[in-house]
Amino acid sequence: MKTNIGGLDRLIRIIVGVIIIALGYAYGSWWGLLGIIPILTAVTGLCCLYVPFGISTCKTKHRAENS
Repeated sequence: MKTNIGGLDRLIRIIVGVIIIALGYAYGSWWGLLGIIPILTAVTGLCCLYVPFGISTCKTKHRAENS
């Protein structure tokens, strides 16, 4: 599959994921584990919710084929 998450999108996802995890920890809630999702999508470079809509924040010349 092709990556569809660009650099700024990845950075924002990592920051949001860390904030969600920190808030979950601060409030003692298991909901903080949801912060793993944006971090994993940033690391893999693929957002499954973008695929059906054909959205990509990755520049065309920087797209990589993941095989």
